[in-house]
Amino acid sequence: MEKTRKPFNAKLFYRRTCLIIYDIISIVLASYVAILWRYDFHLDGIPRHFMQPIEQFLPLNVLLTLAIFYFMRLYSSLWAFAGETELQNIVVACVLSMLADGVGLQFFKVTTRAVPRSYYPAYMAVLVVCIFASRFSYRFFRGLKHKQQNKKNLISVMVIGAGEAANLIIKEIVNSNFSTMVIKCIIDDDKGKWGRYIQGIKVVGGREKIVECADVYDVDEIIVAMPSAPRTEIREILEICKDTNCKLRSLPGMYQLVNGEVNVSKLRDVELEDLLGRDPISVDLDSILGYVQGKVALVTGGGGSIGSELCRQIATHRPKQLVIVDIYENSVYDIQQELKQKYPELNLVVLIASVRNTNRMNFIFSKYKPDIVYHAAAHKHVPLMEDSPTEAIKNNVFGTFKTAQAAAMSGVRRFVMISTDKAVNPTNIMGASKRICEMIIQTFDKHYETEFVAVRFGNVLGSNGSVIPLFRKQIAAGGPVTVTHPDIIRYFMTIPEAVSLVLQAGAYARGGEIFVLDMGEPVKILSLAENLIKLSGYRVGEDIKIAFTGLRPGEKLYEELLMDEEGMKDTANKMIHIGKPIELDEHEFFAQLKRLKDECQIESSDIRPLIQEIVPTYHYEEGQNHG
Repeated sequence: MEKTRKPFNAKLFYRRTCLIIYDIISIVLASYVAILWRYDFHLDGIPRHFMQPIEQFLPLNVLLTLAIFYFMRLYSSLWAFAGETELQNIVVACVLSMLADGVGLQFFKVTTRAVPRSYYPAYMAVLVVCIFASRFSYRFFRGLKHKQQNKKNLISVMVIGAGEAANLIIKEIVNSNFSTMVIKCIIDDDKGKWGRYIQGIKVVGGREKIVECADVYDVDEIIVAMPSAPRTEIREILEICKDTNCKLRSLPGMYQLVNGEVNVSKLRDVELEDLLGRDPISVDLDSILGYVQGKVALVTGGGGSIGSELCRQIATHRPKQLVIVDIYENSVYDIQQELKQKYPELNLVVLIASVRNTNRMNFIFSKYKPDIVYHAAAHKHVPLMEDSPTEAIKNNVFGTFKTAQAAAMSGVRRFVMISTDKAVNPTNIMGASKRICEMIIQTFDKHYETEFVAVRFGNVLGSNGSVIPLFRKQIAAGGPVTVTHPDIIRYFMTIPEAVSLVLQAGAYARGGEIFVLDMGEPVKILSLAENLIKLSGYRVGEDIKIAFTGLRPGEKLYEELLMDEEGMKDTANKMIHIGKPIELDEHEFFAQLKRLKDECQIESSDIRPLIQEIVPTYHYEEGQNHG
């Protein structure tokens, strides 16, 4: 097989040659300045027997030092992004050069000593200063150059991908009289394309060249034009790109290419979700259509992040009627206007109501007779619920109880409750309240014809109250980005992914199940913060700092999706599993719920001990007496 020749980069060759010449001058300068320093810069005062070995060993010293610099990567590092590691390499290289100089001078000495002892630290200090100045000044001047370039409103662009989509994007940019973009290079892993040109732009190499070429070509923006590539491959590419501090943009998907819609206006900023690297979740649309199409669907909490996405996806499955219930009129108004515009034929009803109002919920269910209910209404903010525990119980527990009871009495066919991984071994009121809701759902399923199920999953990116919107605001304000603990981890999924699986789980429901969504691998919140800062074009710790604030009340370092007592049963979808129901004493359970309701109504100072009786796996810190 013929070996592919690496394309010659004249600019990179010129830059490295200049560095070598500069280093030779620096070594010579350091040698003379070090001995002059010892004698207060009086050349005539330097004894000849000290000067002679320095001059005789100098050519060898230059060669040895250049070799040391080469092995310490002082000619291959990207100095535009130099940091602590590069500085360490410089210091170590100069120390090694000093040692080599000391050993070499011994072979040329005239007297007992080749040079004064003070010569060696002075030599090293001067050499460090010279080499540091050459490498790190490049970073400084490159920043000035970028500022000057921005004044001219020219954006240097790298395109990743040398396929049809890239060709269309490049063609539009090159031929446009109004574009402010200048494409400098193309990256593609196909070696057969290396050294070739698209619209006059050279394919310079594969993904291993991304960071180097971003530096060499002074790239400001990277366009990922790979709409057909798997998400895992896109993630690998983006992991490399985010180290360039360039703005990242990409095409939304393959359908853009199929529909002939590939153009600059279709480009979008790369989001944090792209770094999850999970392949698109597949759902059985036929099974979802089978129980949503032609049915009356009701969504509580329909104005929230999960509830509104449920409404969007249900609307695409042609329901007979969609009824949205929410207590907050502003958010529900937004989803109402969105659905009216996108689906003008949709039979849409939007109602303002509280799930805590028994009469109101009974009236709504008796009037609209829903076939399917998605119960997403809940208080979900952990720290706020720690401060107002009775409100969490009133809304989450008894709001669920009243909604489920209204659904059962009106003959609802299927009731799907949205739960959370925080219900497993809860350490906070919100998680414990959701665990009680699961117990209510499983108990109701035994006594009514309605199929009651719960769907449990972790955090969703971009939901109301999630860390991502907070991080974005903090970055926009210049930082710092606040993380509770450096080791805290969470399971993450995008809102559309989670809702698609909720709909799929609803199709599998036979009653009494707790469906557990496969959230993939857990993610460190610190990594999320760092990636979001980089995707925003900033340097972590320099442009935007990260501050650790400590765990909040009721917060765990990690979340779980199953309790120890629960087994795991697979479904037809590998992303959805079923937790085995846990047996409980129903008579005692309802008696406990009665006492809990009474305590909430009198605004008890601390209901946590009673909650722990109901949920034995609930643990809390003593002395939390908020109300």
